[in-house]
Amino acid sequence: MLKLSSSQPDFAERLKALLAFETAQDPAVDAAVASICADVHHRGDAALVEYTNRFDRMQAQSMADLTLSRAQLEAAWQRLPAEVRDALSAAAERVRRYHEKQLAHSWSYEDEDGTLLGQQVTPLDRVGIYVPGGKAAYPSSVLMNALPAKVAGVAEIIMVVPTPGGERNDLVLAAAYIAGVDKVFTCGGAQAVAALAYGTETIPQVDKITGPGNAYVAAAKRRVFGVVGIDMVAGPSEILVICDGDTDPDWVAMDLFSQAEHDEIAQAILLCPSSDYIARVEASIAKLLPAMPRRAIIEASLGNRGALIQVRDLAEACEIANYIAPEHLELSVAEPDALLPQLRHAGAIFMGRFTSESLGDYCAGPNHVLPTSRTARFASPLGVYDFQKRSSLIRVSQAGAQKLGRIASLLAHGEGLTAHARAAELRLDGGAEPQS
Repeated sequence: MLKLSSSQPDFAERLKALLAFETAQDPAVDAAVASICADVHHRGDAALVEYTNRFDRMQAQSMADLTLSRAQLEAAWQRLPAEVRDALSAAAERVRRYHEKQLAHSWSYEDEDGTLLGQQVTPLDRVGIYVPGGKAAYPSSVLMNALPAKVAGVAEIIMVVPTPGGERNDLVLAAAYIAGVDKVFTCGGAQAVAALAYGTETIPQVDKITGPGNAYVAAAKRRVFGVVGIDMVAGPSEILVICDGDTDPDWVAMDLFSQAEHDEIAQAILLCPSSDYIARVEASIAKLLPAMPRRAIIEASLGNRGALIQVRDLAEACEIANYIAPEHLELSVAEPDALLPQLRHAGAIFMGRFTSESLGDYCAGPNHVLPTSRTARFASPLGVYDFQKRSSLIRVSQAGAQKLGRIASLLAHGEGLTAHARAAELRLDGGAEPQS
């Protein structure tokens, strides 16, 4: 695992190189995705079934083999042990309750002359949620995508999830059941994104696609943006831990593992002022790693993109964190609240030694679909606001048209747009209202 110090002359360059991630924009990936999307757009269900059979080792004869009913989702729910159902229900309730706080409402106000201005907030009609499959199953992703949409009032939620080899995960399907997903299709990759974006004979076109996926999914979402909305183009998972050197090093090592185990290009970084503590975390990593079931993935991730970085103090750690703009930021320090004013860019901030990132992944309440690859500089977690849209309301009174019309006329003439000016001018000087 790479070890760096902020006092090194070339630290900035080495940090920039460590953070670089361009796979989602690989020309070969983009070319393959362009071909797949065009084919699904043109041939619909037939292309979707062919790609699903090819990439997911399936033997579907038609879309009927890739379609799950609500009854099948309920059956998956019933097959779960009672304690697992309880855990899933508890997580869903916490996620729902948190997101209800985000619900926006329509508003308006009137000027003195009776002109009304405001905003009408309405939910999207239909959304598609992408749930990753393959290296792991993600029932938590179902909850994090579907529940904010439900809270927002979305009328129909369509879910796609790959099932390599035809293996369906009961936890994922049960999560879809309790989250209120309307339709589930067992397909994934760029072909599923294209199906959601363009619609096929079986899968209806959606208004927005949310949820993370691999490089092909990310490239497909980027390609279909504009035809439909998307939440973000997600990169590999990331964790950045700022530690003062007093947390049990085993805890921090395992927190680094918690993101590294996602895949070989995930990123896990520790910032700490104490070189002795960094050495203790390094020893914990060596001690704990052999027992991890996903050891090979963790080892590759830490070796490829992980780092243990010594900083001058916690203030400098915050400066570096703002540059990294991580997906997950753990403040494993005695007084995390004191650091908050110094932190501007992070998808989610986990405060205090007992707040492991994994609690946020599953059941704390806030969304775990977060901006990655430094996009937390300008992006936010997935939320109810992603499933609502806003329409401006303008109702100008006759008196208001006199004042606003003169302003608009002057500005329109200044832009050389005569028809704009005349449309406003025709309503000046107390013009009579249309007769009913």
